[in-house]
Amino acid sequence: MNVVGAVLCGGWGKRLHPITLSIPKSLIELKNGYTVLDRQLLQMKHSGVDVVYLLVGFLREKIKDRYKDEWRGVKLRYLEEDRPRGTLYGIRSLMLFAEADAYLVMNGDVVTDINLRQMLMEWKPGTMSMALTRMVSPYGIVDIVNGKVVAFKEKPLLPYYLNAGVYVIDKGLKPYFTMYEGGDVEKLVFPKLAEERLINCYVEEGVFWRSIDSPKDLEAVREEFSNRDDKPWGYEKLLDLTGERMKKQVYVMKGFRTPLHFHERRHEAVHVVSGVGYIHIEEEDVKVKQGDVVEIGPGKKHYIAAAENLTLLEYSTPHPNDVVSVNGSITISLSKLSTV
Repeated sequence: MNVVGAVLCGGWGKRLHPITLSIPKSLIELKNGYTVLDRQLLQMKHSGVDVVYLLVGFLREKIKDRYKDEWRGVKLRYLEEDRPRGTLYGIRSLMLFAEADAYLVMNGDVVTDINLRQMLMEWKPGTMSMALTRMVSPYGIVDIVNGKVVAFKEKPLLPYYLNAGVYVIDKGLKPYFTMYEGGDVEKLVFPKLAEERLINCYVEEGVFWRSIDSPKDLEAVREEFSNRDDKPWGYEKLLDLTGERMKKQVYVMKGFRTPLHFHERRHEAVHVVSGVGYIHIEEEDVKVKQGDVVEIGPGKKHYIAAAENLTLLEYSTPHPNDVVSVNGSITISLSKLSTV
């Protein structure tokens, strides 16, 4: 199946002024040297997409100067708009100019850990798949019983879902996206597709998602990435490092695995916070689930594989650079994971 990627990165970003007076929103840095678009292109690459269209407008030359025609193995194509024409114009242009079986489209202001490869695998031909995320209350809420305040909940998850700004669109749906020249795709096209039951939802509970719509959003995203190192299979966060111990958070996406590696000096205990998978140590596969703890000694070749999204805490001796890679493989057979 031929899948083409696209990022809608032509907006003005007015709500982020003065930052976006001189750079487009897609070039905002999550941390030093690592932009929103860097993150999105790497996600597409690791999902198996090697051609991505950038739908550019405002300050487009700055995007073109940074990424050229190829970036880290991803081939890039540009579709330009002379003035803001809405999200529909960008997707319409994509479907008219790029031949593909399906289109993986992301809004240019979305930063998320949604598993794009898994989303593509679950997509059904002839339909559109829309990623959804749970709505978080912007305020703390108060519980009341018989006229008395009994509890406070700080910004809880609400029983509603938001459009996460990530889509897989079948080529056969082109007529819906080309009947208008521009405008808001959420108002003009998505309601028609929903009415005809052509939109399937893709939901991963608990994964990070943020749309950068305000300085407050940007602050929250930068806080998330301040101690985070993104990987093809997920990410690592250094939570604590002293002369006596090191603590890291490790996140492995469903269907992925870390590279095979070992530590020369480091002794670590791996605590499973959530998810299901296994830890391969030497020749043994140790199945793990929430609450399990596995110890891994120095010199033991191992990797971690996720049958469901895995979140782990690693407690170890303080040797952050003590990692010896054995090979670079990052994926594992889904048939093997299905038996976990």
